Amino acid sequence: MNKYNAHYSLTTLTTLSLLTLGGCAFVSLTDAGSQVRQTTAAEVVNCKLVGEVSSQTKDKIVFNRNTGNVKEELIVLARNKAAELNADAIVTDGKPYYGAQNFKAYRCKG
Repeated sequence: MNKYNAHYSLTTLTTLSLLTLGGCAFVSLTDAGSQVRQTTAAEVVNCKLVGEVSSQTKDKIVFNRNTGNVKEELIVLARNKAAELNADAIVTDGKPYYGAQNFKAYRCKG
């Protein structure tokens, strides 16, 4: 293989790797996290605040990641962490900032 073909192969492999990484979700919702819902402050007025959770994910891997994917990952991470507090609802506490976001965790069911 000459230098040109080797360079072309490496460039193609790198490009395909970056495209694949850009579409991947880096986090999975746990069974416990699936019992936690994202809701609004108005919907938790009769619920008990059990704590605050923060989540963080990569917002940039060489290039900026899709904002929707980053937000979704932040929510999944927060739901997983809230489940550890025996919460069943989360409410965002501010906007995402550089791949991080805070949430308030509530218990609404007995």
